[in-house]
Amino acid sequence: MDRLATLDLFVRIVDRGSFSAAAADCGVSRPVATAAIKALEHRLGTRLLHRSTRHVRPTVEGTAYYRRCVAILADIEDADRGASGAVAGLLRADVVGRLARMIVLPALPDFLARHPALTVHLGEGERFVDLVREGVDCVVRAGTLPESDMIARHLGVMEEVTVASPEYLARHGTPASPDELGGHQMIGFVSSRTGQPLPLEFTRGDEVIEMLLPARLLVGGADTGAAAARLGFGLAQAPRHGFADDLANGTLVEILPGFPPMPTPLSVLYPSNRQLSPRVRVFVDWLVDVIGPALHPGTRHARRTGRS
Repeated sequence: MDRLATLDLFVRIVDRGSFSAAAADCGVSRPVATAAIKALEHRLGTRLLHRSTRHVRPTVEGTAYYRRCVAILADIEDADRGASGAVAGLLRADVVGRLARMIVLPALPDFLARHPALTVHLGEGERFVDLVREGVDCVVRAGTLPESDMIARHLGVMEEVTVASPEYLARHGTPASPDELGGHQMIGFVSSRTGQPLPLEFTRGDEVIEMLLPARLLVGGADTGAAAARLGFGLAQAPRHGFADDLANGTLVEILPGFPPMPTPLSVLYPSNRQLSPRVRVFVDWLVDVIGPALHPGTRHARRTGRS
């Protein structure tokens, strides 16, 4: 391997904590990757990586070398972009599923047409993602963000709505206020962060009311929760854009519209310990332009803890 490819391989090994994963990312075999790093350490006269059967981590010298390599590779990518005017390579992004399908995917063809040398690996999920360890460049997540060393850019806020099926309301009645929710059930959305179901949330003026109703069904995904709501398992809360078709055709009915949940903030996150590459920069800028207007963000201050 040439020196530049070796630097890229070394950075990938540190990011992924694995020779095998980094070798696959770089399109080389594990033995080739091992030999390249051994040759690099021999040339530098120092050990860069601590190796074990389960994990690979940098030495003190390796950490310093890693930071320099990241900066060098980013500078080279910037220079290449400036010379060619193109953004190239593989970009790995993870977007909450319904948002990916309803907003990001329909707009993606235009973005790819503008950057024909770029390939996007679009994952979808609501679980916590270790960006560096999993080799993901950026993630889009809903809710108030926990403290972390990630850089976050605000994309907007999602208006939330409380819904139930007509069949469920025929059995349990339609409440006129949160005070009338006794005897009702909710579909419990389990937070991947805490492992506990999130309470329903209602606003009354400046007051925020949280209510943990009985739940016969617990779910971990928005699509499963929506399907359960259609089948009459209980009350559900989620972003309005995800229920637009159901509300239009009567599959679901909005309840307590005078006591809406707080809107949910939406952010795109990427690692702070790496210089932002051109391909990530243009993708993040594009997300800001595409998602913000699609959400039609409200004006109230968003403070809801997200479904993650």
